[in-house]
Amino acid sequence: MTLSDAWVDFVAGWCSGAAAVLALQPVDTVLTRWQAGLTVQTQGAGVGGAVFVRSMAKSLTETSGFVALWRGSSPMIGAVPIQNALLMGGYGVGQKYSEAYAPNHRIAAIFIGGCTGGVLQSFLMSPVELVKVSQQCAGKSLTAASSEVAWNIYHSTAWRGLGATLLRDGIPHGIWFAAYEFSKDGLKENVTEDPVLVPLTSGAIAATVAWAVGYPADLIKTRIQASTTPVGIMDTARQIIKESNGRVIAGLYQGFGLKLVRSVPASMIGFTTYELVKS
Repeated sequence: MTLSDAWVDFVAGWCSGAAAVLALQPVDTVLTRWQAGLTVQTQGAGVGGAVFVRSMAKSLTETSGFVALWRGSSPMIGAVPIQNALLMGGYGVGQKYSEAYAPNHRIAAIFIGGCTGGVLQSFLMSPVELVKVSQQCAGKSLTAASSEVAWNIYHSTAWRGLGATLLRDGIPHGIWFAAYEFSKDGLKENVTEDPVLVPLTSGAIAATVAWAVGYPADLIKTRIQASTTPVGIMDTARQIIKESNGRVIAGLYQGFGLKLVRSVPASMIGFTTYELVKS
């Protein structure tokens, strides 16, 4: 993979990440508060339903203003493009390696590249998302939240949730890219080669499959980062299941539908932007 190829992957990933975060931060804010357990009790609003989500968004905007829906956007706008650049770079390396050395194992090479990019970007995103969660759930200012993390960067406090972030971003990102490539191949062979429709559709499929695998870790990560006391992955998982009356799937996948509302469009925007910029 040449330096110019790596630069194209970096720029394409940067553009795709910026486009997605600018469009979907309000959904992320509502979802994060939901995952953290900051629920709003509204008569007739079942947890997980559209009425429940609207009541949460309405409560936040009434108490803190409409701009509160964009809490945490500053660190994400700064970091997510770099995150996507790392991820798309890993995807690009997998593509180039498979083309040169393993043409019969292309999906496997892309899976490994995605996993590698996912693990690497976890070390960037864990402290960044801690800042974001502090803003969204505790109402801290960007200065206060980022200063707290920066001041403790050499302490475990700043890396709270890293283990769950690695679980969320490792294998699931490999699945994300492999599913995207597999879907793209299938669409081109059997349906259409449209340069916009193919990445849009493949991006939607990839996000759904990847988050079906990684969502429980994302939920646990948010709970850990929103907690005021140190908690572990297993203890957090047990607490979430307990809150759902012992229902494992219902507990660990609460908010999954809203995650797809955010992540499917983000994946569609991200991959389409990536492909258009790269071409």
